[in-house]
Amino acid sequence: MTRLTAWLSFVLFCGVSLVGWRALATTLFLALNREEYTHILLVLPIVAALIFLDRHMLKSSPKPGLWGGAVFCLASAAIAALAKWGAGFQPDTRLSLDMLALVVSWAGAFVLCFGTRLARAFLFPLGFLIWLVPIPSFLLARIITSLQQWSAFTAQLLFTAVGVPVSQDGFFLTIPGLTLEVAKECSSIRSSLMLVVTTMVLAQLQLRSFWRKALVVAVAVPLSVAKNGLRIFVIAILGTRVDRAYLTGRLHHQGGVIFLLIALLVIFLLLWILRKGDQRSAAAGFVPGAPLNSTWR
Repeated sequence: MTRLTAWLSFVLFCGVSLVGWRALATTLFLALNREEYTHILLVLPIVAALIFLDRHMLKSSPKPGLWGGAVFCLASAAIAALAKWGAGFQPDTRLSLDMLALVVSWAGAFVLCFGTRLARAFLFPLGFLIWLVPIPSFLLARIITSLQQWSAFTAQLLFTAVGVPVSQDGFFLTIPGLTLEVAKECSSIRSSLMLVVTTMVLAQLQLRSFWRKALVVAVAVPLSVAKNGLRIFVIAILGTRVDRAYLTGRLHHQGGVIFLLIALLVIFLLLWILRKGDQRSAAAGFVPGAPLNSTWR
């Protein structure tokens, strides 16, 4: 199969898959109108950019992966059937299943048209498409509740660390002169998801070894909680020690980006440290998964 034929076939398969365009349109509408799903708008541009960066890999003659592609396509059909005829699913869960079926069909079309070897080379961007699947409401509610709980706990630790008397009762924190609630809005679900998504991409671009990439992404999860706790702590301190207006002002409602940038600075520092380790491993001739030799330190 020539490259042109492979690309035309891939575009055709993707076009056919858009028979379920309503799911994609509904997902994009969610992303535009609900902050919990804003990260979805980044997915397709990021995937396109990652494939473009490694476009030289697509210059070789593709070898269709018939069996692998067929498995993905059958899985997509099964998921779509479950979404359509499965009993007891809420509309948002059906939407998630429909989008999962669409993403799996795109991955299957890539394997079918370009082969398993190229699919392995583009494993990250193909896998990254899973972020197009909107998180079902029941799972999203649990994530938000968890962020609230851990953010309150982190803020309590910060108050204690600086000697401010504090007591916690569920989502409520009481310090001298103020009782505040860590509400759902204070979970910063949008910036937390943005942080994880951005960290995944940065780790893929900057690091070579899988364990270093996994470490950075793993750090991003508690870091998203830490930045929320820091935001609560800073606003409370400013509101009680400087000006009560900070409790309802712009920093409270629009300051999330500041603390997201602080978290990203921590991620960049960790990436810099781990990248040094990657470079030392490459200089020593270490290949991940290979036995260690005397040159490895």
